[in-house]
Parts: sequence; C-alpha cells; structure tokens
Amino acid sequence: MRKSHLYLLSSLLFSSIGAQTINYQKGHNIWFDTPNSLNGKSIWLKKQGKGANPDKEWETSSLPIGNGFLGANIIGSIAAERITLNEKSLWKGGPNTSGGADYYWNVNKNSAPILKEIRQAFLDGNDKKAAELTEKKFNGLASYEDYGENPFRFGSFTTMGEFLIDTGLSPEKISNYKRTLSLDQAVAQVSFDENNIHYTRNSFVSYPDRVMVLQFKADKKGKQNLKFCYSSNPEAKGEIRSVSENELLYVGHLKNNNMKFALRIQAINKGGKLSSENGILKVENADEVTFLVTAATDYFMNFNPDFKNPKTYVGEDPEEKTKTWLQAAAKKGYQQLWKRHEQDYQSLFNRVNLELNPASKNQNLLPTYQRLANYRKGIQDYNLEELYFQFGRYLLIASSRPGSMPANLQGIWHNNTDGPWRVDYHNNINVQMNYWPAHTTNLDETALPMVDYIKTLVKPGEKTAQAYFDARGWTASISSNIFGFTAPLSDEAMEWNFNPMAGPWLATHVWEYYDFTKDLKFLKETGYPLIKSSAQFAVDYLWKKPDGSYTAAPSTSPEHGPIDKGATFVHAVVREILLDAIAAAKVLNIDEKDRQEWEHVLQKLAPYKIGRYGQLMEWSTDIDDPKDQHRHVNQLFGLHPGHTISPVTTPKLADASKVVLEHRGDGATGWSMGWKLNQWARLQDGNHAYTLFGNLLKNGTLDNLWDTHPPFQIDGNFGGTAGIAEMLLQSQMGFIQLLPALPDAWKDGHVKGLKARGNFEIDLTWENNILTKAIITSLSGGICDLKYGQAHLKLNTQKGKRYLITYHNQQLKMQ
Repeated sequence: MRKSHLYLLSSLLFSSIGAQTINYQKGHNIWFDTPNSLNGKSIWLKKQGKGANPDKEWETSSLPIGNGFLGANIIGSIAAERITLNEKSLWKGGPNTSGGADYYWNVNKNSAPILKEIRQAFLDGNDKKAAELTEKKFNGLASYEDYGENPFRFGSFTTMGEFLIDTGLSPEKISNYKRTLSLDQAVAQVSFDENNIHYTRNSFVSYPDRVMVLQFKADKKGKQNLKFCYSSNPEAKGEIRSVSENELLYVGHLKNNNMKFALRIQAINKGGKLSSENGILKVENADEVTFLVTAATDYFMNFNPDFKNPKTYVGEDPEEKTKTWLQAAAKKGYQQLWKRHEQDYQSLFNRVNLELNPASKNQNLLPTYQRLANYRKGIQDYNLEELYFQFGRYLLIASSRPGSMPANLQGIWHNNTDGPWRVDYHNNINVQMNYWPAHTTNLDETALPMVDYIKTLVKPGEKTAQAYFDARGWTASISSNIFGFTAPLSDEAMEWNFNPMAGPWLATHVWEYYDFTKDLKFLKETGYPLIKSSAQFAVDYLWKKPDGSYTAAPSTSPEHGPIDKGATFVHAVVREILLDAIAAAKVLNIDEKDRQEWEHVLQKLAPYKIGRYGQLMEWSTDIDDPKDQHRHVNQLFGLHPGHTISPVTTPKLADASKVVLEHRGDGATGWSMGWKLNQWARLQDGNHAYTLFGNLLKNGTLDNLWDTHPPFQIDGNFGGTAGIAEMLLQSQMGFIQLLPALPDAWKDGHVKGLKARGNFEIDLTWENNILTKAIITSLSGGICDLKYGQAHLKLNTQKGKRYLITYHNQQLKMQ
C-alpha cells in the first residue's frame, strides 16, 4: 500500500477515536519520554538574565497549544500539571496608562524640516554631519525599556499567569511516560502509569468555541483527586472567587494601564465530588474530569483610534464574554467540543501533506529530542524534516486566526511578565517572516490578522509619516504594539531604530494576500487603500536629487552599518511596494495618474550595484566586508521576499546575491538561517538551501522544535517552513516553477496542496530527483504558466477544474 494511502487511513483513524489515545509512532507528533519538573512555576519570581529564559523546561520541552486568541504550554509534570497561559491582547502600555492619551501619542518628533539639511550634508560629502543629525532628530520620544520612563507607554506582551493542578501522584512511582503534541489533531497528551493505573491528560484550545479544554482520566474509576489553582500575573490586581461548586472566576486589571481581563474555570466530572473554596477547585474520587477555561481582555482592535480618548482601545467587558463562551461550551460537552475543534483545525492543517523519501525507515520510535540529537550527529531523518515543516504550519494555525492580532515574536506563548524585545511586533523582518508560509502552505486565512494589524497602524502611521518626512500616506517603524504605535523609539542607535520602510514592507503582504487568493472584493475594499497610501509614503520619503534620480536619504540597512544616502534594502522595498501598487491599480483599472508617477519613480530610482568582490552592495558606497557574517541580509530583499532579483530574469544580480550569501556563511541565529534558506531556494540552489535547512534544525532548534535566536523566537520556525515550500514551488516571477530548488537528498517525494500565486493548488510527485507528475487545481481560473527546468507549458484554466500534468522526454504535457 502506498504511504499516501496509509496517511489517509491514519487520519481517518485519528478522527474516529478523537483525542482519546495518540499513537506517537504514527502521524506528526512531537513527543518526550520523561516528565518535566515544577522548578519553573511562578517564574516571574526568579531573576531573568539578558537574552535568557530562566525556565528552560518551558522553553525547550513544553508543548504549545492555541487558537489564535488563547495560548497555553503543557509542561507535563507528575505531582501537578503546570500550564502557562496567554491571551494575545494582554499588553501593558497604550493610551490608558496614567500618562493619558496625550502622553501616549506624543511620541513623534517634528523632524521633517531637518531633511533638507541632512541631504545637503550628503551632497557636501559630510556623511558624519548627516549621521549626527539623523541620530539626534529621527529617533522618537518613547522608551523601549520600562525603566526609561514612567509610566511605560510602549508596553509589552505579558503572561496571564499559570495553572497548577495538583494530582497527589508521586513522580518516583511512574513508568511508561509520554508527553505528546499531535500536529494532526492539535492536541497535547500526557500519559503514564502509576501503581498499575494508566493516567491520561488531553489538552486542546478550540477556535470555534473559544475555550481551552483539559481532560483528566484514568483506566480505573475514582482515581481523579485534583486541586486546580490559578496564579495570576503579579503585575495585575484582582481576585479569584468561587461562582459555584464547580466554577471559578478571576477578574483583574494590569496595574500599568488598567487593562481588564477575566478568566473562568469550570469543572465537569464523571463520578466523585466537586467543590470550590478560597479560589481552588477540588475534585475528589472522580472517574474523569474535564476543565473548561475561557479568558479574555477588554481590548478593542481599533482601526480609527481617537487620539484624545485614553480608552480608545477599550471594548467589551471580558466578564460577560467569558461567561457566554463558558456556558455555551459546557452545554456541548467534551465530545462535541472535541469534534468541532478537530473539524475546524483539520480543515486547515490537512490541506498540505509532504512526503520525503517515503521508502526510508520511519524513526518515530524515538522521542523527538533524541531524533534531533541524532540529526545533529549527521544521522539522516527525513520524517523529522517533514515534522519540522508541518510544525511551522501548526504554529501558524495555533497563533494566528481571523479576529485576533497576528503572531508576535513568540507567536502567542510567553511565560513571564516581560520578555525578549517586549515580545512585540518587530517590523524589520520578524513579524513579516511569521507570515511567509501563510499562503505558500495553503493557510490564507491565517494571514488576515496580519492585514488587521496593518490597518491598526494606518491612522497613527499617517502622523509619523507627516512628522518625520512631510509625506502622504502612512508608515511604521522598528517596533509596534497592539495600540497603534508607529514612531521610532528614543534610542539614538539608528542602525536599528531608524526603519521608515517598515510600513511599505508590511504593505507588501496585503498584495500577497490578493495575489494568492484573487479575492477582488478584498483588494478593492481593503487591500488597495493600504497599498496605495503606502506607495504614496514611499514616493514622498525618497530624495529627488539634483540630477533627477531618486534615492533613500537618510536610510539604513536594518541593524547593520552606517546611516546612508541610499541603502540597497530601502530601494528594494520601494521597488516592491510601487510594483504592487501599479499591479493593484491595473487590476482595478483606476488611478492612472498615480500609476504614471509610480512608474516614473521606478525608472529614476537608484539601481542595484555590484561591488568590488562581485557582491550585491549593501550600501551606496562599496564598503562591504567579505568577512562580515552579520545575521541580517537586508540587501537581498529583492531576491527574497521581494521579486526584483531572480536567476531567471536578472542572472548577474542573482550571481552577486550568491556572493553575499557565501560571504555571510551558513550559520547565524535561528531566524537568520531561515531567511538564508529562502534566499538560497530563490537562487535555485537546492543543495545549498538544504544545507541551511540542516543547520537550522541542528543549531537553531530546541528539543520541542521551537526556534531559538537564542532565546526562543518563533519566526525561524515560520521561515524554515516557508523555505521548504520555496524549494518545491515558486511563483513570484509571473510564472510557476515546479521543484525549482530540489536538493539531491530528497530523491523521491510527494507534496500535496501547496499554493501558487494566481490561486492555484499544486500537487507534485518526483522520483530520482525528476518530476513525474503535477496536479494543478485552479481555484479562480485564468492562465497557469508552468516551468520545469527547460520545459514550459501554459494552460488557460477554468475555475474549479483539475489538470494532470506529466513530465516525459523533457516536456510537460497535459493528460
């Protein structure tokens, strides 16, 4: 029987048995065979070193679950189950701090009048003066650190606290321990034997029902004796009380900004007795118990904030929302909640299946951390590579669903009151990288929170654009929060803090959504206004020099190098957003005058330059150091994620890009290796892309497969998943390339359900590194232009139809 048939049967089996038992040897599972301790509980009481997480078990071996709004980590201890809890909108900062709305929004400097002086300094050859003026005038007024101002207005993503569910069981007496995250079912399971009794805990977070479900059971009756305790965020003030014998309610607010949040916990038992007292739920001698958890804040995602109203981001009462959700969930019961969760999740996850060398030996018998250790030693494990790919898709579904804010620096999972880089929205690659796999791996819906996030930046971003550049449109800077923060921060280190192209980079994602979905209503009503206003900003930001050319001055290459009069990265982003705006206007057949302006600027924009080492220059002057292995590879934006450099259309620039990557090397932080993986794939060098993927797994991945910067930072997971998709399918150049960067190591394989621009679903099968067949599903109709090697086939497709393509005698043919 073919492996694809086995995969289908195993999926059906999972569906039929629900989350009762996970077979860790089948399907996509991350699992451990030893329990964690409780050493990390209330981790906020312990000192946290810079760049380190003091709770290493949480970071390296917990299991993340989530529904885009609510996230949790299952620790899997024995004497008590510890679960860290997050609600993605629980943020410190914003206009409702004690400083008020005027204080919060007073973050932009009026720096536009200084531009003329800076640009004259560049003309005079006085780069030092230009840099000093930029450093003094183009930072902002708000601190990035809570000790830098009082009250702290930028804020940070913060924990909602944690649960401790005492079991009364002894860790010394257990055997047959398994802690498993099933990616096929989006459920975490802890199971073990103690005194000849088999215990099982199932945990999942439902998107359709907005509830977290925790089930505790055993194979003998009366063995559930539990105490459920909640520890709140210590930077909050509130109280927990008993609503009834089986329900607890916590209502509190953050001290920094008075953000209100509520949490409800209800126990449903089979047998035994329930009681609640002093904020503790007690279960005695139950056969089985299910805990239902709902949580929310009063945050309101406001696209048109009132700059005078401190409560402009305050919305519905979380007490009422959580009550409504909990009552509805309790009526459904465990089995119906499970079924609805599974159907919702698998409708997304099951769209894509990847098989690499399916005849190779299955190594699922080993715990994931042991497989990863073996992989680091050079032992091949194609199943582990498949697992990593699907884990990225799982994380995106779990941390980014319509109606929620987008995935942040840690997705949705955080275990402390503050964290690395405020666990914010980092706009100079990190939040963008989170969404690289959204479309290519057939998860279009998960990109909608990114679009909503961009919409929250527009009105504040117009103020930033005006203050710093006297520009139309909107932009954003290096970091943002959930309260529309768009200004640069107060630090004068402009190599990282000056990034006005963050807004246009974000806006390119809006065009990507349309380009993959062909949703014309979206483009007309939502997409084009965002893209157009961003293009207007880009044009006004540029310096029109005396010779009629356009350049970016002042500009930087994010987190690297000097203040420049024309950084390559900035020009590449400008090209991208102007090309997107032109394409969108043509689709809608509007704004011909604007299109002409954008086309003119593109013609006069400073070109890419090749330097003395044959490298694509990073700055306007040839100062690149071939020994520099900096993690940011900004000058290659046009190669990836942009599309103005390609070995097919611009081979000389592609060769120069390759020199840059060779200089930068094959190591780096986790996310940087993820970026370089994508760039090598775009260069269509599958073997080198595979080297970067291997290095990412070996050197940038924790035991639970989370990416590490270090510390844990989720963008590398998404970059790695996107990179694998780019190795197998590319469509950014106006045509679809099949297997453009297939490495020798993936000799045989099959992938089902990848997405190409134009709204095409693609299935590919290959043997001995040669394509054998492709199935194209046209979801919108239109021209499908296929390339494989030197073979070329153009199809005029009809919406909803499938097309079988074979490759034989170096030709693509439709069957």
